[in-house]
Amino acid sequence: MWNFVGPDMPRKSPIFDASALVWGFFFGILFASAPVMACPKSCHCMEKSGLTVVQCMSCNLEKIPSDLPRDTVVLLLASNHITKIPNQAFKELHRLQELDLSNNDIETVDVGAFQGVSDSLRVLDLSNNRIQSVPKEAFARLQAKISLSNNPWHCECTLQEVLRELRLDPETVNEVSCHTAVQEEYAGKPVIQVLDSGINFCNFHHKTTDVAMFVTMFGWFTMVIAYVIYYVRHNQEDARRHLEYLKSLPSSSQISKDFDTISTVL
Repeated sequence: MWNFVGPDMPRKSPIFDASALVWGFFFGILFASAPVMACPKSCHCMEKSGLTVVQCMSCNLEKIPSDLPRDTVVLLLASNHITKIPNQAFKELHRLQELDLSNNDIETVDVGAFQGVSDSLRVLDLSNNRIQSVPKEAFARLQAKISLSNNPWHCECTLQEVLRELRLDPETVNEVSCHTAVQEEYAGKPVIQVLDSGINFCNFHHKTTDVAMFVTMFGWFTMVIAYVIYYVRHNQEDARRHLEYLKSLPSSSQISKDFDTISTVL
């Protein structure tokens, strides 16, 4: 209902203003609490400076929750028992900027683990896990500052190529060490220190491949030689037997003499 003050000045009824205020308050609460309603059961979601922060630290999680709010900007999953980052684990989180997966039991990082967040992600913490190696494509196009410290890395060609493309956290880069290596002498040393000294793990890889090819070719060659020797000896034995057989046959001269003897007797 509208009340007019003068011919041209409409004014809302006080009853209408009160109803609008109540509904506005109701919808404000509803929308403000939406991220909390979408929060995973074991996590705590909050708004901080207009950004959605999902805190799932120390919740005994064994895998990454699948029902994370799509507007998540900061995701804290540290100190759980997560063992794997599967393909497209964060594909719906297009606003994700910070991801903390430190102090877990992660051993496997799938090729498409960070698909969907490679452009938005700014900080990634994978320190203090059980990662030994990762596929080269796992961090493709990722521009985030990454911490990979305190993992049991196996230093070889693939790891070298992965690190070459990453922006490692300068504060923890010297804690990325070779737990094992293609050359045992580098075990226990910081990866960057080894690479900066001029060591190229890919050369070791090629040398190992060359040695394997040489050993394989030598094996085939040995088998061929052994077969030839066996073939020759086997044929020699057959030839000897054949000669002995021929020698055992009566000669033509002996047959002629025997024929002459018979004629004389007759």
